Amino acid sequence: MTFVHVDPHVNAIRSVVPRTPQGCEECLRLGTPWVHLRLCLTCGHVGCCDSSPEQHASAHAHVVGHPIVRSMEPGEDWRWCYVDRNFV
Repeated sequence: MTFVHVDPHVNAIRSVVPRTPQGCEECLRLGTPWVHLRLCLTCGHVGCCDSSPEQHASAHAHVVGHPIVRSMEPGEDWRWCYVDRNFV
């Protein structure tokens, strides 16, 4: 028998629309570069990935407490939980 781990934070996922589909909210305001974009699945915040200099997506997750993001990169459909540090 195979057991599938269901992340307890998936209940934080909502139907969201990216607040700034053209880029990272903070980077656009600050004029800083980003590498990849992540969408908060609780509120629609768009932040830059941890490979970006400012790491706004993970900062948002830790400060605001919204645990799960999904990639906004073309061809990618994965989701990540910052709390459990795992794909969901």
